[in-house]
Amino acid sequence: MARFVFRLQSVLNLKTRLEELQRNSFAAAKRRVDEEEEKLNNLYGRLSFYEERGRGMLVDSLHVREIIDNEHAISTVKDFIEEQKLEVKKAEELLEVERLKLVEAIKDRKTYERLREKAFDDFVEEEKRDEGIVNDEHNSYVYGLMKEG
Repeated sequence: MARFVFRLQSVLNLKTRLEELQRNSFAAAKRRVDEEEEKLNNLYGRLSFYEERGRGMLVDSLHVREIIDNEHAISTVKDFIEEQKLEVKKAEELLEVERLKLVEAIKDRKTYERLREKAFDDFVEEEKRDEGIVNDEHNSYVYGLMKEG
């Protein structure tokens, strides 16, 4: 039996490699989104801390300078939160771009895998036909020998 050789195997190997690279890019983009969201959550935690501290200052004592400093800290953290929301949005947009690239890479690889499967099926059919022809020739030869003998 002949050996199956897919003539586009090098292209399939390349598509598989490109898909793997794209998976890595997607994973890196996902990690960045996670990191940016973690930063945002930390900022919300800081904001809660300053707000709670400010409420405590109003109840316990009236140190005007501390209250003003705390209000300034709250304002600054709110500004940081708005900036961080933009960073999260940018990271999510990049993640979506990487996801679309990954989907395209998967489609490309699967297309070549389907071509390979079809080529293999065609190869198997051709081998069956060739084997049938060889068997017919062999049977005809043996029958011919038996008639002569």
